[in-house]
Amino acid sequence: MAIQVKLEVFEGPLDLLLHLIDKNKVDIYDIPIVEITEQYLDYIKQMETEDMNVMSEFLLMAATLIDIKCRMLLPKEVNEEGEEEDPRAELVQKLLEYKMYKYMSFELRDRQVDAAKNMYRDQKLPEEVAAYKPPINYEELVGDMTLNKLHEIFKSMVKKQEDKIDPIRSQYGNIEKEEIDMDAKMLYVEAYAKEHKTFSFRKLLEKQSSKMEIIVTFLIILELMKTGKITISQENIFDDIVITSK
Repeated sequence: MAIQVKLEVFEGPLDLLLHLIDKNKVDIYDIPIVEITEQYLDYIKQMETEDMNVMSEFLLMAATLIDIKCRMLLPKEVNEEGEEEDPRAELVQKLLEYKMYKYMSFELRDRQVDAAKNMYRDQKLPEEVAAYKPPINYEELVGDMTLNKLHEIFKSMVKKQEDKIDPIRSQYGNIEKEEIDMDAKMLYVEAYAKEHKTFSFRKLLEKQSSKMEIIVTFLIILELMKTGKITISQENIFDDIVITSK
């Protein structure tokens, strides 16, 4: 005769199965599937819930139990290794995993409850203790260090810093950006060309005061050639370039 189990709430079908196994005091590795299935179905009949999601989980497990019950009545299947397969094996594995997680949740809940009972207070030391500083033994701190040794250490540190200096680059001063007004330089070259009509390119460059001005002047000459305001000529390869203003 089936045992009537009347419990209000279970967390899920696996929770109910674990309860039935503990209730009947049976080995979880050797579940009497017929007896447990009957008790499980009795509980399903007594369930009163409007949540179809919850009800469907319990009905799915009921179908699984009935399937296992039917397979238990049939000849046992043999796997590739020649061993008989137990239809309850997969269900047993799920029950063991659920049981482990359930006990772990109980342990975490107990730790949380115990932690809530712990009370801490801020550290408060007497002023004389907080202000205390251990005395310094200068003789022990200095040890066998002397002024001569300190001087040698200082010289070695200075030498290391000097060795890091590039002997070539260190001779150069700071590089400063030279600002040149391109428009003003363009007006200057155009005025120079109109005044001299024909002149030496070399002499024009010699009148510039810096390397940057030479570069800018050269670019302006190229621009004036491009726009057709001047023409250049050179008789031989290494001769001076002659500029003629139009």
